[in-house]
Amino acid sequence: MHGLTDEPVVAGLPDPLGVTVRDGGLNVAIWSGGAEAVDFCIRHDDGSETRYRLPERTDGVHHGFIPQHGVGTKYGFRVHGAWDPVHGARWNPNKLLLDPYARAIAGELKRNPAIYAHKLNPYSPEDDSQMDDRDSAPYVPYCIVTESNFDWGGVRRPYVPWAHTVVYEAHVKSMTKLHPDVPVELRGTYAGMAHDSVIGHLQSIGVTTIELLPVHQSMPEEHLVGAGMANHWGYNTIGFFAPHAGYSASGTNGEQINEFKAMVKKFHEAGIEVVLDVVYNHTAEAGQRGPTVCFRGIDTAGYYRIADDRRYYRDYTGCGNTLDLTLPHVLRMVMDSMRYWVTEMQVDGFRFDLATAMVRGQHDIDMFCGFLQACHQDPVIRTVKLIAEPWDAAGGYAVGQFPPQWSEWNDKYRDTLRDFWRGASNGIADLGWRVSGSADLYAASRRKPRASINFITCHDGFTLRDLVSYNQKHNIANGEMNRDGSNDNRSWNHGTEGPTTDAAVLELRARQQRNMLASLALSMGVPMINMGDEINRSQRGNNNAYCQDNEISWMDWEFTGAESDLLAFTQKVFGLRHEHPTLTKTYYRWGQQDAQTGVKDLAWFGPNGDEVTREYWADGNVRTVGMFIGGEPNTTTRESEHDLEIDDSFLVIYHAGPEVVPFTLPGIASEWSVELNTAHPRGEGGDKRLPAGKPFLVESRSLVVLKARHA
Repeated sequence: MHGLTDEPVVAGLPDPLGVTVRDGGLNVAIWSGGAEAVDFCIRHDDGSETRYRLPERTDGVHHGFIPQHGVGTKYGFRVHGAWDPVHGARWNPNKLLLDPYARAIAGELKRNPAIYAHKLNPYSPEDDSQMDDRDSAPYVPYCIVTESNFDWGGVRRPYVPWAHTVVYEAHVKSMTKLHPDVPVELRGTYAGMAHDSVIGHLQSIGVTTIELLPVHQSMPEEHLVGAGMANHWGYNTIGFFAPHAGYSASGTNGEQINEFKAMVKKFHEAGIEVVLDVVYNHTAEAGQRGPTVCFRGIDTAGYYRIADDRRYYRDYTGCGNTLDLTLPHVLRMVMDSMRYWVTEMQVDGFRFDLATAMVRGQHDIDMFCGFLQACHQDPVIRTVKLIAEPWDAAGGYAVGQFPPQWSEWNDKYRDTLRDFWRGASNGIADLGWRVSGSADLYAASRRKPRASINFITCHDGFTLRDLVSYNQKHNIANGEMNRDGSNDNRSWNHGTEGPTTDAAVLELRARQQRNMLASLALSMGVPMINMGDEINRSQRGNNNAYCQDNEISWMDWEFTGAESDLLAFTQKVFGLRHEHPTLTKTYYRWGQQDAQTGVKDLAWFGPNGDEVTREYWADGNVRTVGMFIGGEPNTTTRESEHDLEIDDSFLVIYHAGPEVVPFTLPGIASEWSVELNTAHPRGEGGDKRLPAGKPFLVESRSLVVLKARHA
């Protein structure tokens, strides 16, 4: 059956949006401000379909009540309206559409001309003027009715303070696909992520917060389907309420919801937060000539930013479209989605992909926009971690500009640390700002060091191992003739491109990895580790592995001596961070002296043992500096009891030069002990009693942590 049913349909309620089980049936509500009519379509296992015309419309919401249907119902929508692409009207009832509020989505997008609302013209690919009348249902995903039935067993969110937070960016599938201790049937799934061996590994390196690459339901770009690849990273969302079914080991007919919840519960039991990387800036429907599977068919001008001529989209994302959060119903959808993931799925925060695309007004970035205002006043969202990727694909760049409550990926930290350790920096001035919390970016707006998410590598770009092994990207496997991916990698292969057996090259690469991990752990702000950097993960020089669902992306858990050493070093340096409150204060240090001891909370020293001068800061040839961090509390900048904890004082020596440097230990302590030295494979300290005023030999390209001792 494919026609409208004769069964009576009553009005139902316009709220909540989506499909809700109630009173022995389903309440159905969907927003489409410009549509003439909306059909609710129940999909049957034999491929047939029962359609119910929603009888009522309230403020743009089409709604109705469908009796005698419930959990497990498979469904979609067909939306009727004008076909006039030149003026932004793209309604086509021949296309089965997903519910924007669907809690579960199953099925896959198949390559077929029927998935497009317009007829494909091989002679004029730009032509989207003619309506395609083929039924898309056999080739597109569908929705499934679910209801909440998960027992959290009293497990609550960890609420890790920002001062103690260590973020680990991971991909659900890549993290576990090759893990030898995870059962084969669970590898690459939510259940696999929740395995004790995975959680134990994260705990061993001091991770408090796992940031998962997108887990909202996504689908691959059509050109990737044609090439036999997939959008592995998942930055191609089509369902903002639905966990991605491809990561479920238990089933795809709603089972993915409880499996996701079980994963979150296991992380919370271990004291680890779960933050989601979310893509509210665009959808998987691409540009106006992309497939029609959801928003485009419901109301293209009602969900997307439309150009002045109305035929085309405004593209601030590089993905063909941009969701229009200036529209109240789109803003509502995004806020509803976020609240759902916090309240129902119990996640602990969000990292917003291309966040500046979300905070644009009509064109320009607007830090007083509705989305930010909504987040700040919302009683649920304002309690969780909010992290912005403060740029977009259309030149929008806002590092340091997001309001209080927000943290930001700090690419200035990334670039500065990469340049310093490869010897390409213009002195140490930028290094000083970055490792001390980037006060130059955040202090003027009264934001604290937690505003800076410090990272050196992430999913987008080289892994840490590849950063020290390749001068150039090697993305041929992506099928774009190596044109994709950034050319500004600030990497250094240390003399040989890619794999090598040269012992000297391998030793220097390993030391540089330790240098950058140690810098990350010891900098003020919030450190973020890229998945696998702690065990030497490589992507074979691919710096844009978004379409590589294979060994290029999957984390290799087979350890050699080098991997074991790097893991032990990571455990040591992040253990040092967690052990010492000195390294995690919530406030900026400005070189203030303690009233009783006279010791500064922050001071900078040169190899001569004296505090550095302005001339030293300005010298572009300088490659060595010592950062002294005082352990005495500063009561004038107290924000928490944590800030008043008395702790040891430390001197962190950063040396990126190729020569051994004698560094005179400053006289602010009577003795010093070496707590960590990146010149050694596991960071072994060695000397425990070094007198002040005497030189300490700092090996080439190394970082040393010394603890102050007082006689």
